[in-house]
Amino acid sequence: MFRTGPRNLITDVAGLRVGNASDVRLKSGVTTIVCDEPAVAGVQILGGAPGTRETDLLEPHNSIEAIHAVVLSGGSAYGLDAASGVQAALRENGIGVEVGGFRVPIVPAAILFDLRNGGDKDWGRYPPYRDLGYEAAQAVGIDFPLGTVGAGTGALSSGLKGGLGSASTVLDSGVTIGALAAVNPTGSVTIARSRHFWAAPFEIGDEFGGLGYPSPMPEDTKTILLKFRDKQVGGNTTIAVIATDAVLTKAAAKRLAISAHDGFVRAIWPTHTPADGDLVFALATGKSDIELAPNDAIELYAAAGATMARAISRGVFAATPADGDLFPVWSSR
Repeated sequence: MFRTGPRNLITDVAGLRVGNASDVRLKSGVTTIVCDEPAVAGVQILGGAPGTRETDLLEPHNSIEAIHAVVLSGGSAYGLDAASGVQAALRENGIGVEVGGFRVPIVPAAILFDLRNGGDKDWGRYPPYRDLGYEAAQAVGIDFPLGTVGAGTGALSSGLKGGLGSASTVLDSGVTIGALAAVNPTGSVTIARSRHFWAAPFEIGDEFGGLGYPSPMPEDTKTILLKFRDKQVGGNTTIAVIATDAVLTKAAAKRLAISAHDGFVRAIWPTHTPADGDLVFALATGKSDIELAPNDAIELYAAAGATMARAISRGVFAATPADGDLFPVWSSR
């Protein structure tokens, strides 16, 4: 059976630290994962409306083998500035790949759309995301809160506030896998309008309420519930990171990112729509020194989906109310 790591956070994967910066007036924020040492990375994008930076270099056929940090940000395309702030913080600490005598931190990033959430977006000439990225990088540690924080500050799902979620799993092989998700989908994470999460079969303990599936299932289970039912498409996206301390190649890291998308399917319905920019980064720190045999690797990829589904549910479960919210939080349902 799967069990959680000691924190049930992505930082149970050795070699990773997470930092958040939030602006409650803006109803937005930034989350960054900083690698203690450069980590092998991959990415898989399955949503139809992604917003990204430095993702092409993660493809297995390209030359960069490892990266220094990953950024998840609100703010739609404006939020891509957050990676520059994280880069600045890393550069001040001498972190980066050496190129012609210069240090260049490699910091891929992805954004979600939280402009339409009731926050004050009148920020003047320049958006605040570069400064928020710098602040998040300065705040990294192994413990961090979930819910209405960081990139999940202004996140919304269908009918409920979204949020920042995380979970971890320790496999029988000794390998740890962790997930981090900023949950802002067009679809719903709960069954119909109930308190029950789609990801209930993968829950460990009572980490998102312990309710299981409803019995009987609601009659409107097959009703497709969307965040905003109007003619305006876009305005959504779940962006996430799956990480492990196993030793992986870049190609295997990409396969891990692909497998983690199964967690989106288990936790959100519908998902991977043209109105979502759904994306998963994968990180492999190699800190366990374990290279998995093919059969053991199947367990890793299965755990990627299950752990991601749990992280997504925990993000919505942990959301807290704030002034000006458009949607209620799960705990009020």
